[in-house]
Amino acid sequence: MLDRPLNSPAAASIFRRDDAAPVQWATSAAPVAYPDAVAAMEARVAAIGEGRAGELVWLLEHPPLYTAGVSAKAADLLQPDRFEVFQSGRGGQYTYHGPGQRVAYVMLDLSRRTRDVRAFVAALEAWVIAALARAGVQGEVRAGRVGVWVDQPGGGEAKIAALGVKLRRWVSFHGVSINIAPDLEHFAGIVPCGVTDHGVTSLAALGAPGDMGPFDAALRTSFEDIFGSTLDAQPPA
Repeated sequence: MLDRPLNSPAAASIFRRDDAAPVQWATSAAPVAYPDAVAAMEARVAAIGEGRAGELVWLLEHPPLYTAGVSAKAADLLQPDRFEVFQSGRGGQYTYHGPGQRVAYVMLDLSRRTRDVRAFVAALEAWVIAALARAGVQGEVRAGRVGVWVDQPGGGEAKIAALGVKLRRWVSFHGVSINIAPDLEHFAGIVPCGVTDHGVTSLAALGAPGDMGPFDAALRTSFEDIFGSTLDAQPPA
């Protein structure tokens, strides 16, 4: 068992495939409705598990919405009429998705990598931290809190990336969401991830470049450092 956090991308190389098969890498240009994304993930995860399809990382944005993970508490939905709320099979509690936030759905076969859920979560966090570093932002993990956090310029700390995954027969899906330049006020409708003592921030709010394209490139390079090579692909239907 590997302790969280992973100290470097090199430590996360336990998640590289022995056969070095590349992971397909797809990006959706237009926002994707949440039910459509979940249906596409469900189909792809089944195909990966049955050996009919390759692994996939899918980058996208959603229209404004809230999702409730398996640990969500009803009291944490502060404004239930603000946006549509979707129940999600991922881990975690309530979160917001919307324009300006990069969602990365990660569909990997851990049977061909490392069957260690705790280490996988740490590897995903290490991936996001490495991508943020390429954007000039120092992300960190916090004991007892899943996700990636940053120190605020005026003091205190805030969450910049959320993480929620699900495994089915050791194939992962759902994944991470990183705040690039979303409307942070929309997080006021929920208690994000059940945390009341700290706020939420974004690259743009921190004064870093808020362009999606360059950050996508940083995500891809950092992913390859940890999980192995990638291959351009079309988004799932």
